[in-house]
Amino acid sequence: MSRTPVILEAYDPSWPSKFEAEKQRLLAIAGQWLCGSIEHVGSTAVPGMVAKPVIDIMFGIKSLQHSKQAIAVLVASGYDYWPYKADLMHWFCKPSDALRTHHLHLIPFASPLWFERIKFRDILRSNTTVAKQYAGLKRQLAETYSTDREAYTEQKWPFIQQVLQGGQC
Repeated sequence: MSRTPVILEAYDPSWPSKFEAEKQRLLAIAGQWLCGSIEHVGSTAVPGMVAKPVIDIMFGIKSLQHSKQAIAVLVASGYDYWPYKADLMHWFCKPSDALRTHHLHLIPFASPLWFERIKFRDILRSNTTVAKQYAGLKRQLAETYSTDREAYTEQKWPFIQQVLQGGQC
C-alpha cells in the first residue's frame, strides 16, 4: 500500500447516502456471498465525526474460504484487493490505493471482529463524550502520522480497545 496522506474532513451529511448507493451496488454484484448484513462502519458512519472521506463498508460473509470467488468479481467491478489481515477478512479499496473513496471489508458474519466493529460504531453514535475524545485523538494522530496511514490506524487501537472493554478514556 502507498503512503497516501491522512487527511481528515468535517462530517459530510452525504456519507450515509453514498454508503446506501454502494450497498445496493454490492448487493447486485456480490449478493450471492452475503451472509447477514452490509453495515456502514468507521467514522463516516458516525454523525458529526471528523473522518477521512472514505466510506467503510462491512459485508457479512459465511467464511473467508466460502467467499474467495467474490474477490475476482469485486476486482472486475472496480475494487482493488489487498491481502491485508487476510486471516480475518478480505479487504478492498476503491477506486485505487492512491485515491480511496470506499473501503470494503468482507468479514465473517457474527465473528468477534464483526461484533467489535458494530459495538464501537454504536458507542460513538450514542456517547458524545467518547465521540469527542476519539475525534480529538484522530486529529492529533493525523497531524503526527500525516503520511503513514498504517501508523495512524494502529495508534487508534489502544483507545478503541479501552472503549470496547468499557473503560473510561
